[in-house]
Amino acid sequence: MKLIRFGAPGNERPGVLIGQARKDCSRHFSDWDRNFFRLGGVARLEHLVREETLPDVPGDVRWGPPVPRPGKIICIGLNYRDHAAETGAALPAEPLIFMKATSALAGPFDQVLIPRTSQQTDYEVELAVVIGRDTRYLASTEQAEECIAGYVLANDVSERHFQKERGGQMTKGKSCDTFFPFGPWLATRDEIADPLQLPMRLSVNGQIRQAASTGDMVFGPAFLVHYLSQFMSLEAGDVISTGTPAGVGLGRKPPEFLRAGDVLELSIDGLGQQRLVMADA
Repeated sequence: MKLIRFGAPGNERPGVLIGQARKDCSRHFSDWDRNFFRLGGVARLEHLVREETLPDVPGDVRWGPPVPRPGKIICIGLNYRDHAAETGAALPAEPLIFMKATSALAGPFDQVLIPRTSQQTDYEVELAVVIGRDTRYLASTEQAEECIAGYVLANDVSERHFQKERGGQMTKGKSCDTFFPFGPWLATRDEIADPLQLPMRLSVNGQIRQAASTGDMVFGPAFLVHYLSQFMSLEAGDVISTGTPAGVGLGRKPPEFLRAGDVLELSIDGLGQQRLVMADA
């Protein structure tokens, strides 16, 4: 299934995408939140979709992020060999972890706000994982895979000056408002035959900047879920963003960063597309 949310920011309602049609599930579920995943909501939703005719969502209604604000957004740095090379960094021996503020969450067609004083706002197309059950200390990657609710297209927008020059803190360059456009849908695990065989692309003003495959990542999704569970509890609805391939603005010669009016278009096969217009905060 493909889970969506729709409506104005802060007032989104849950739905599903069936073919090209958005369907409203808000009479039956309050949201695709932690309790939905913890309490077997996916199975109940599958039954609902089979048994009932759901109302359409009007075409002009905003697409929201497909899950509400998660408990955690955990990001993985330097998880593609070519991206590590373009930044002059060595590949990490273990996953490089940082956190992104949950207030950065945005919809897949929302404006992205360039922070005040920013000169180095950048883009990163990424595959994100949504956790489907509360867990910790997983014993294997097989167990970890069973804990994945599904996959989502994400953009790990980054301010490189904040990240690199303002005390060496990754999180402060990653957490500005609107810096995590998410969606348009969550594809449940059964929708994606192999999460390590998904072409991914990003363009700026129609020019391709990133074109790669999730198969190029160093640490795959199941490995990351297993690994992270050794250090912290993972709760249903938490998000793990698995890193970006080469082609970011920072890696260009000379570097090229985003300005107000720039249009980002990004996609991952099976997970839809985003179209984002940059604007000054």
